[in-house]
Amino acid sequence: MTDTIELGRISTQVRRDVLRMVTSAGSGHPGGSLSIADVMTCLYFGVMEHNPATWTRDAKGQDAFILSAGHLAPVYYSVLARAGYFPVSELSTLRRFGSRLQGHPCVTDALPGVFKPSGSLGQGLATAAGIALGKKMDGDTHKVYVLLGDGESEEGEVWESGMWASFHKLDNLIAFTDLNGQQIDGPTANVAGISDLEEKWAAFGWDVILADGHDHQSILDAFSLAVSRNGKPKMVLFRTEMGHGVDFMAGTNKWHGKAPSEEQCAQALAQLEETLGDY
Repeated sequence: MTDTIELGRISTQVRRDVLRMVTSAGSGHPGGSLSIADVMTCLYFGVMEHNPATWTRDAKGQDAFILSAGHLAPVYYSVLARAGYFPVSELSTLRRFGSRLQGHPCVTDALPGVFKPSGSLGQGLATAAGIALGKKMDGDTHKVYVLLGDGESEEGEVWESGMWASFHKLDNLIAFTDLNGQQIDGPTANVAGISDLEEKWAAFGWDVILADGHDHQSILDAFSLAVSRNGKPKMVLFRTEMGHGVDFMAGTNKWHGKAPSEEQCAQALAQLEETLGDY
C-alpha cells in the first residue's frame, strides 16, 4: 500500500492535472474534481485491487469502480492515467473532438479502466449494485466501489438502488459520497433539502461510515472498515470542500462547472507543487 506522504504527492499532481485539463478544454467541472481528489487517489493507489495490465471490462477477478457522478470525469481520468491505464499525455485531449476522454466517461472507444459510461446523474449505483450481485453469483470475492455526489443524491433512482442493494445484502458493494455541500444551483441544503445523509442511508439498511475526505489516513481507515464489515452494503460519507486546494475555488459552487482562464489556472497551479511531472 502506498504511504500517506506519497498519496499526498499524487493527490496534488491529480489536482494539477484537473486544472490544466479543464482550462485547456475551456469547459468541465473542476470544483468537485478537486474536492474528491484525495479520496480517488487513495482508492486507486491504496485501496482497490486492480491491475492495468490485466484489466478487463467484465470486472472478473478484480475490484471495480463506477463513477456515478459523471461530471467528475477529470479526476477520474487523471487517476486512471497516473495509475497506468493509458498515457498521461492523453489527458491533454479532454473534451476534444475524437478524444477518448469525453465530458462524461464513455466506453465507445474502449478507454481502459472504464467499466461503464456515466450518463444522467443517479444511474451509477444501480449499475454498481448489479455488478456486485453478479460477483456474488460468480463466487468472486472482489469489491465494487461507486462514487456519488451529495447533490446527485437528490435523484430518486439512487434510493431505489439503495433499497435493492440492501434487500440483497450486497456487502461487497462500497459506495461513497463526495459530501462537499455544494451543487450547481448553490448549497445542497438550500436546493432540495437532502438533509442528513447518514440517517437516510442507515434507514435504508446500509452500514454508514463517516470520514474526513482530505485526510489520507482517515480515508484509508474508512475504506478498510468498509471492507471488513459484512452483511450490508456500505456507504462512506466523505466530508470534503468544493474546490479544495485552491483558495479562490474553495467552498463555493461557482466552480462546479466553470473552467478557469489561463491566468486563473496559473494562479491556482502556483498553490499546488508539481510532484510527478505535468503532462
